[in-house]
Amino acid sequence: MLEGIFVDGLIFSIMVLGVLISYRILDFADLTCDGSFATGAAVATMAIVSGVGLVGALVLAFVSGAIAGLITATIHNELKVPGLLAGILTMTMLYSINIRILGGRANVPLLKVETLFQKIPKLLGGIPSAWALLIGTLVIVFVVKTIIDIFFRTDLGIAIGAMGSNEQMVITLGMNPKVLKLIGIGLSNALIALSGGLLAQYQGFADANLGQGMVVQGLAAIMIGEFLFDSNRITFITLRVVFGAIIYKGLMFLGRYYGYYINLTPSDLKLLTGIMVIVSLIIAQTRNAASTADARKKALKRNKARRDALAGKGGDDAQN
Repeated sequence: MLEGIFVDGLIFSIMVLGVLISYRILDFADLTCDGSFATGAAVATMAIVSGVGLVGALVLAFVSGAIAGLITATIHNELKVPGLLAGILTMTMLYSINIRILGGRANVPLLKVETLFQKIPKLLGGIPSAWALLIGTLVIVFVVKTIIDIFFRTDLGIAIGAMGSNEQMVITLGMNPKVLKLIGIGLSNALIALSGGLLAQYQGFADANLGQGMVVQGLAAIMIGEFLFDSNRITFITLRVVFGAIIYKGLMFLGRYYGYYINLTPSDLKLLTGIMVIVSLIIAQTRNAASTADARKKALKRNKARRDALAGKGGDDAQN
């Protein structure tokens, strides 16, 4: 049971990494992820059913998410549509596209085919199945996280991060913000779709509604991770995202299986997620206000000490 929570959280963490890129790094409110997550699941499922290899299915899921992100970024760049609305437009269109990908069905099972999560225990023979799945998923997440860390240390990755903080500075440096948004939003949704492809194989089915509410869940996981430790280094930023995703899934598990003690039903979990985000925002704002007040107090104290030192020095000079 505990291993299952970790596996679910690790798969979910790849999706949260995609949300991190759009919402935190690019400062782009993108709702495409609700559609691209299901797109990744649908593409991977139909690819496996059609006889495409497991790795090939995940590559196709990654590419499908990138295309969805490129569509959102193009609508935003070329039609001057706000990012939020551009994401909603793409998400809405993706629902119909996902139904078509699934062959006109809302749900397609993976019952008669071998998935990645059925193959991993065979590759790691001699290890209990639950632990083999945990180790295999951990390796996949570690590889994805490492690639993201390396990417955001390159000149292109640094430029994308800088654009999220100050787009005008990027323009001043001679870079095209439209191209950077295409790359950033494309990469974000590619990771989200990859997570969807993995989850479909783990659960054994793809559903057109699989990505519903993913953006809120991703934000909740990001905020939980930010409470763990502060850092501006990309390695630790992505690490706390992974931790936050696992903790979030653990909290949802507790709410799902033990919530009846407080009359909490599975239908209340989205309410719980929303409340969690609101509480996280309140705590973050309170902490920032306290930090700002503390910094101001320290600055005033330093200035007072400096003035006292100058006044003492002026008195000594007058005596001399």
